[in-house]
Amino acid sequence: MSSFTTDQGIVHYEVYGRGRPVILLHGWLGSWGLWQETMAYLGRYYRTYALDFWGFGESGTKRDTYAVQDFVSLVDQFMEQLGINQAPLVGHSMGGTVSLSVAIKYPARVRKVVVVGSPIVGSSLSLLLKLMGRRPIAFITYNNMWAFKLGFRMMAPLFSRDRNWANMMDRDVSRLTLESFLMSIASLRRTDLRPLLGQVKIPAMGMFGHRDIVVHPNQWKPMLEGIPHARIERFPDAGHFIMLDEPQRFMETLRDFLDSPIAQPGSEQPAATGRTAASEPGAVVPGSGSPPSVKSSTPPAV
Repeated sequence: MSSFTTDQGIVHYEVYGRGRPVILLHGWLGSWGLWQETMAYLGRYYRTYALDFWGFGESGTKRDTYAVQDFVSLVDQFMEQLGINQAPLVGHSMGGTVSLSVAIKYPARVRKVVVVGSPIVGSSLSLLLKLMGRRPIAFITYNNMWAFKLGFRMMAPLFSRDRNWANMMDRDVSRLTLESFLMSIASLRRTDLRPLLGQVKIPAMGMFGHRDIVVHPNQWKPMLEGIPHARIERFPDAGHFIMLDEPQRFMETLRDFLDSPIAQPGSEQPAATGRTAASEPGAVVPGSGSPPSVKSSTPPAV
């Protein structure tokens, strides 16, 4: 367990492995625990960092706001504090929206960017999550968290095929404050990155599960429209938590992207591999349609 102090509160993070840095960002209701298996795998090749956003996991709650842009600033501060000049960012759901936003606001910071089940447009969130961004509903839900957890438990098979998913959510949800619960999802609901995606010039990849009931699974389309060079990977048998539903393919695909060379300015982009959504399910070619060992703390992050 590691942490550093900012004037907005303590930031908790975990680190594992050696080599070039990779930073992993969780989603709404989540924490670094979502990435335990991913860190154990990537840590063999990279130095992996997973941090808790303000108001989530083990990070502090000394803030007035918990908006997407607050978390963008946090990533910049995190990299500054740890002396990481540049690194790939990998974000799940809200964390992916933050990752893209960091690449737009601090382009020199980000070497590559990966989003996993992330909303490019906030209106793509499910109706339930949109409602959570309304103060009266958030207040009632937060003060009846037992019912909120029970609902997730009953609907667990719809969120993830991982049998432990329902048991993994309780710890991190219990650590939320009303403000972090409400403000973060309200901010995400208002976010629309489409006008800014053209500023993303670095390698980018989007991973989306066909069975996602949290974020509309077709959010790969606005991502590819805005970042034509983006690599899109679609997972027909996965939902919102691709790293839990198809862990082997997820980790191998992620490592393949991180390992791939970056074309130098002025050089030609590597030729397309010929994979298409038709010839290889899930793949979309740009231009065509101590190691963490258990997932005991993974929340129902979005």
